[in-house]
Amino acid sequence: MFPPVPNLTPQERGLPDWPGINLEMKRKGVTLFLVWQEYREAHPQGYQYSWFFLQYREWLGKRDWVMRQSHQAGEKLFVDYAGHTAPGVDPHTGEIREAQIFAAVLGASNYTYAEATWSQSLSDWVGSHQRTFQYLGGVPEILVPDNLRSGVSKAHRYEPDINPTYQELAAHYGVAVVPARVRRPKDKAKAEIGVQIVERWILAVLRNRTFFSLSELNKAVARLLVRLNERPFKKLPGCRKDLFETLDAPALSALPATPYVYAEWKKVRVHIDYHVEVEGHYYSVPYQLIKQQPDARLTANTLKCFRKGQRGASHPRSWLKGRHTTQPEHMPEPHRQYSDWSPERLIHWAEKFGSSTAHTITTILSSRHHPQQGYRTCLGILQLGKAYGDDRLEAACQRALLLGTQRYKSIESILKHGLDKQPVPEQQELSLPEDHDNIRDPDYYH
Repeated sequence: MFPPVPNLTPQERGLPDWPGINLEMKRKGVTLFLVWQEYREAHPQGYQYSWFFLQYREWLGKRDWVMRQSHQAGEKLFVDYAGHTAPGVDPHTGEIREAQIFAAVLGASNYTYAEATWSQSLSDWVGSHQRTFQYLGGVPEILVPDNLRSGVSKAHRYEPDINPTYQELAAHYGVAVVPARVRRPKDKAKAEIGVQIVERWILAVLRNRTFFSLSELNKAVARLLVRLNERPFKKLPGCRKDLFETLDAPALSALPATPYVYAEWKKVRVHIDYHVEVEGHYYSVPYQLIKQQPDARLTANTLKCFRKGQRGASHPRSWLKGRHTTQPEHMPEPHRQYSDWSPERLIHWAEKFGSSTAHTITTILSSRHHPQQGYRTCLGILQLGKAYGDDRLEAACQRALLLGTQRYKSIESILKHGLDKQPVPEQQELSLPEDHDNIRDPDYYH
């Protein structure tokens, strides 16, 4: 039951390669028991699993006794901004502007990316992520940001609200966003350490240099970033680049075929004229959404409105303030019919009845200060043709022109009393007598 221990030296039994074993443990699906089985296949007289397990834990404890997190290859990317900034000088004004330093660190290999942006705004935050994925040549499974407002709209211990634009970026690249807990720096220890390393090995080196543009600063950061990722580890063989090429790079997902188009989301209110206001311009939405608050998605070229996940409107983006962009299908039926009319269309319709009707409509439109003020009268007159017929309307308009009236009520009265059926009286010129007591010659007024 208790066989004697083999009388072999540790070298003969085979000492495990703990750094190599730790590297294998970072691979997906690899367990310590599997690694021990492979060790026994290579060393049949090797140690048992219980000793193997305890020695490995002891070796890990000597490396880091504060906290130990297991990071799988290609799983997590920790992102954050450095606490220090890099100054840039405007070459025209001499104004000093502080650039923010974005840092991203892969969990398994510690492979690091860094760049400078002028702000921590949403557009810079999203753009830095896109350039990070391009730099890595792939996409990890999980993003672990801090609770920066550009990434997390509302922090919460269990269900934080992710910024809609950031969530859309994550959906486009197929990556999950799991923010670190508030005031829990150990949740993002990789980011904290990565930021510290960037500050020491990049920002500190550049502290005495003056940069006159953001691109010049980023070129200097890129050169030092190569040196940082190729710098040998102190306790492990290799460097960040070696581990990245061995562990993370093969496990990353492929980049999407189409690039992400930056878009911002905002709540808008639909006014009673079924338009929403975005940066001074007014866009139409279906009139059924009046007094509701849909979500507007804004890109450089388009505006789209969504209500409960359903798209309600889509417009080309306009930068003209105070103007309206309206689609007819968004209007109620009465408004749509009214908006379809124009002076040319009304006159063309009137010409089908006859020249007198066309003359009447033209006179009405030209007598108004704004032609739109006569639309309703013209439509009423033309609609009389449906009730009384085209010929009678033409005859009524002819009589109305002779009477010098172009009012709807006058033409309706002519039709109602059948005056249009009576012959039109011819205008007779009155002949004046040559000699009369009341007739004065032109010299009378001199």
